[in-house]
Amino acid sequence: MQHLIKTIKRIMTILISVILLLTIAVFLFMNHPQFGKTPAGKRLELLQQSPNYKDGKFQNIHHTPTVTEGYSMTGVLYDFIFKSFPRTKPVDVIPSVKTDLKNLPITENVLVWFGHSSYFIQLNGKRFLIDPVFSGNASPIPNSNTSFKGSDVYSAEDMPEIDYLLITHDHYDHLDYPTILKLKPKIKNIICGLGVGQHFDYWKFDASKIIEKDWNESFNIADDFSIHTASARHFSGRGFTRNNTLWLSFILQTDNFKMYLGGDSGYDSHFTEIGEKFNGFDLALLDNGQYNLAWQAIHMLPKEGLKAAKELKTKRLLPIHSSKFKLANHTWDEPLKTISALHEKDSSSIALITPKIGEIVKLNDTTQTFERWWEGLN
Repeated sequence: MQHLIKTIKRIMTILISVILLLTIAVFLFMNHPQFGKTPAGKRLELLQQSPNYKDGKFQNIHHTPTVTEGYSMTGVLYDFIFKSFPRTKPVDVIPSVKTDLKNLPITENVLVWFGHSSYFIQLNGKRFLIDPVFSGNASPIPNSNTSFKGSDVYSAEDMPEIDYLLITHDHYDHLDYPTILKLKPKIKNIICGLGVGQHFDYWKFDASKIIEKDWNESFNIADDFSIHTASARHFSGRGFTRNNTLWLSFILQTDNFKMYLGGDSGYDSHFTEIGEKFNGFDLALLDNGQYNLAWQAIHMLPKEGLKAAKELKTKRLLPIHSSKFKLANHTWDEPLKTISALHEKDSSSIALITPKIGEIVKLNDTTQTFERWWEGLN
């Protein structure tokens, strides 16, 4: 009996030691600078005044479940961990074009997509960089969600000076700590949602460069150039706490051009409202990838993306959030294949543009065409 008691004590000591070591390891890991900081002090007081901040967190316009009714978080996690799905990552190298961004004439109005939701815009003499992720990983855990082969031909070193860094929300596949640090000397201004500035403060960015906005705000960056913020249907958070910073979409508006930068969003009534408010757009970039019926409220399905484009009254649609990282269980090329097939059957006049990574999109050329570069790739 004494021997049994000693054995049990020994086992309990080992278990407690393991739990203690794991707790210390998690604590140390979660205190890495990449996780940023939770809004506090005057910044917290300011965001608490937002009409979109209720019950201790930011809220979507309408009820937005994390998991669709009929599904469960347990089932979602089980599928990710234990189930195998075909062709979620390409075997072949993703094709790309290496454009020399530093030597693009500043008079040219262009867009260059870097895969997923990262892209560069040059418009009316201003340079913008949106949600850049150049580290090759879409997760805080090293090598846990690496980019597809060929999709990482661009780096922070390839970027010119950036007038405005736009961050739609603070998820790791949109706000990438290693990339942001490397870009730091090149960034003149940062525009982000309420609370997101706390991360940049913690990362020692000049506070005068950080512009935090709520939904439905506007400001001029030149006599003929305005930036507007708008809602999206999503969520935020870099640690264990969700929705303590605001997610948003952007509108870039000049005297003769309007762009809608949708960020991550599920489908909702805000697309119709934004389309009416701005009387349509010349180009819209919309979430189209890493979707699933189980989380349909926070990422649109391709058919919803097309519907949203119509409601925005855009002339051209560029689908993003695909072709670089595996964050869902669909085949890697399904988002572009599906939205292209749906677009072919659609009677609307919206032009679907599908550039390769790095290929120049001419913002003022509505006749520009693009090949279906994903066809024939495994």
